[in-house]
Amino acid sequence: MRTTIFIAALAAAIASMASAASAADPFPKFDIAKNCKAEVAENTGIGETLESCTRDEQQAMQELMPQWDHYRREDKNVCMRETGLDGSPSYVELQTCLEIADEKPRTKDKQ
Repeated sequence: MRTTIFIAALAAAIASMASAASAADPFPKFDIAKNCKAEVAENTGIGETLESCTRDEQQAMQELMPQWDHYRREDKNVCMRETGLDGSPSYVELQTCLEIADEKPRTKDKQ
């Protein structure tokens, strides 16, 4: 009987930890319209339009979403900080940063 209770308690604890880990690492929500307006205003004369910025950001967001859990939490935290430095976080910048971080060789204990 004690073994059954222990196993049930252990299973509940593991399930709780898994859901807490997921909740602690949600997919970021950036204001694409606001960020693109700022980006286009800041970079006048380089050919980027509001429409092209919005399209690129939406595409990056759609590609990142299903892959989000694939990336290491440490890499996501670093890339989120770097992406938001200028106050206009970008899915394109986040995606690029995560792809670069994902390609870096890692030691066995950090995988």
